Amino acid sequence: MSVTIRDVAREAGVSISTVSKVINRSPTISQATIDNVHVIMERLEYTPNQRAANFARASTRNISFLTNFKKGMVYEAPHIFEMICGVQNELEKNGYTLTLVDTSHEEKEAETVRKIIMQKSSDGIIIESESINRSSADFIIQKEFPHIIAGKPNFEHSISWIDTNNVLSGEVAAQHLYQCGYKCISFIGDKSGSVISSSRLQGVQSFLLEHDTELMEDHIHCINNSVEESYKAMLSLLKSKNPPDSVICENNLIAVGIFRALEKSGINVPKKLGVIIIDDYPYSRIINPSPTVVNINIYDMGVEIVKALMRKIKNPALQLQAYTTLPELIKRESTTSQLTS
Repeated sequence: MSVTIRDVAREAGVSISTVSKVINRSPTISQATIDNVHVIMERLEYTPNQRAANFARASTRNISFLTNFKKGMVYEAPHIFEMICGVQNELEKNGYTLTLVDTSHEEKEAETVRKIIMQKSSDGIIIESESINRSSADFIIQKEFPHIIAGKPNFEHSISWIDTNNVLSGEVAAQHLYQCGYKCISFIGDKSGSVISSSRLQGVQSFLLEHDTELMEDHIHCINNSVEESYKAMLSLLKSKNPPDSVICENNLIAVGIFRALEKSGINVPKKLGVIIIDDYPYSRIINPSPTVVNINIYDMGVEIVKALMRKIKNPALQLQAYTTLPELIKRESTTSQLTS
């Protein structure tokens, strides 16, 4: 005969409603009672009927994460998985499960979002910014469905989003090179039209203009986001009439190609050329020399997204649009204040 919640309550010396509150992580129960109930549940090998509990409170205790899970994205957009780790761990603390949803096969705009909301298969949704469109945003707002966009959308809208400040990331990178004494700075970034890349470039240009240092047009290379393309771009910069003394890599994948080009050309990093990467994830740990980075804390962004979503679940009408995690400079071996000619 299977163990019931009534058996647990009797053994623990508490009411059935108290056991139910412990299972549902109610904040009104003392830690001593929680610990006692958990000990009894483990001893009796009691497993709550989560489906029945969810049905009773009209909740799935599930959150859907929507993005375009295309082939090769582990190399082209690895930050998504770091973010998902932050999201998953924070959801678990709040008693929620996570479902990953691919949006790449949609035949109609907003098809996936409409299905999740109308079928009530999740209590809330997180959508990666490159996968949100105006149709989806309009439907979400119309239904007042709990949501957070992971990253600022590339269109103006009242939809709620959380992002790291990519303009500030570019400013921090440029400031560090400037303070080290590098005066001829270059930038190699992704040309895909991503808001992230353009925002980082904007930050670099903004800082340098304020300090009477120009980011020359021929020192800006916007390329396809690949090792091969960044390798070629770096070689091109080195062969130019006025080669740079430093380079800002817009992401880790681009950085891999840049360091290969510098090694191929026999360039001493950092004495002959300084390098800084925006984002510490995922390849910076295997690059030599160990690169200076602007860490954008993408894992923490995932955590903050969930915290914001929990607020939206309690109050779906709440609007949240904010930059949360601040970029952090991590000085390593690829930049120096002792330049040589």
